[in-house]
Amino acid sequence: MTQRATSHHPRRSALRTRAAVLAAGLGASMALGAGAAFAAGTTTTTAVVAAPVNTSSAVAAQAVAQAKAAAAAQHAAAQHAAAVKHAAAVAHAAAVKQAAAKQAAAKKAAAAAVKKAAAKKAAAKKVGWSQPVAKYTLSATYGKAGNMWSHAHSGQDFAVPIGTKVVATHGGTVVKAGPNGGGDGPAYGNAIVIKHANGKYSQYAHLSRIDVHIGQTVKTGQKIALSGNTGNSSGPHVHFEIRTTPNYGSAVDPVAFLRSVGVTV
Repeated sequence: MTQRATSHHPRRSALRTRAAVLAAGLGASMALGAGAAFAAGTTTTTAVVAAPVNTSSAVAAQAVAQAKAAAAAQHAAAQHAAAVKHAAAVAHAAAVKQAAAKQAAAKKAAAAAVKKAAAKKAAAKKVGWSQPVAKYTLSATYGKAGNMWSHAHSGQDFAVPIGTKVVATHGGTVVKAGPNGGGDGPAYGNAIVIKHANGKYSQYAHLSRIDVHIGQTVKTGQKIALSGNTGNSSGPHVHFEIRTTPNYGSAVDPVAFLRSVGVTV
C-alpha cells in the first residue's frame, strides 16, 4: 500500500519540495531585508551624530580671516602712501636740482658776458682807441639834419672850451692837416685827417691850432691840436668823423664805431 501511494503521487512531492525552497528563500530575503534596513538606519543615525555644527569655532575663524585681510589692506595702503611720498620727494629733488642748474647756468652766462665785455674793452685798450677829448658834452649827432649843413651832419660834435687838447683816437699817419678843412672845404675850418691801419680814417675839425703835419706818424692819445670855433661853427667844439676814405662823403657813425672798438662816449 505504502509503496503504491508513493509511486502514484510524484507531482505532489515535487510541489512540496518547491514550496519548502520558496519559503526558505523568502525567509532569507526577509532576514536580509531587515538586516539591510537596520544597517541603513544605524548608518544614518551615526552620520548625524558624528557631524555636529561648532558655531563658536566658525565665528572665530571668520574673525581671524577678517583681521588678516584688514592687516593686509592696511599694509598695502601704507606701502602705497610710502611710494607716493617717495615719488614726490624724488620729483621735488629733481625740480630743485633743475632750478639750481638753471641758476648756475644763468650765473655762468652772466659771468661769461662780463668777461667778454672786459676782454673786448681790454682788447680795444690794447689796440689803442680813445676819445678825441677827455671832458666834453655831446652836441650835434651823426645824421642830424638842419640849415647848418648842406647835407645831414656827417660827424659827432664834442662841445668843449676853445683851447682844449685834442688827441689822436688811434695811431696812424696824418694825411691831411691845415685850413680849409685840410682840403675838404672851408666849412670844416682848420682840420686834420689821420689814416689808421684798419683802413679807417679819423677827422678832427674847427680847430684853433694844428700841431702835426702831413706824413707824420702819431700814436693813440697823442696831442695833435687845440679845439676852436673855426669854419662853419655855431660855438666852440670839435667835429669828429670816422671815414672809409680820406675825403668828405665817406663818413660812418663815429659813436657806433668807437663803441664797436670798446670806447664809450
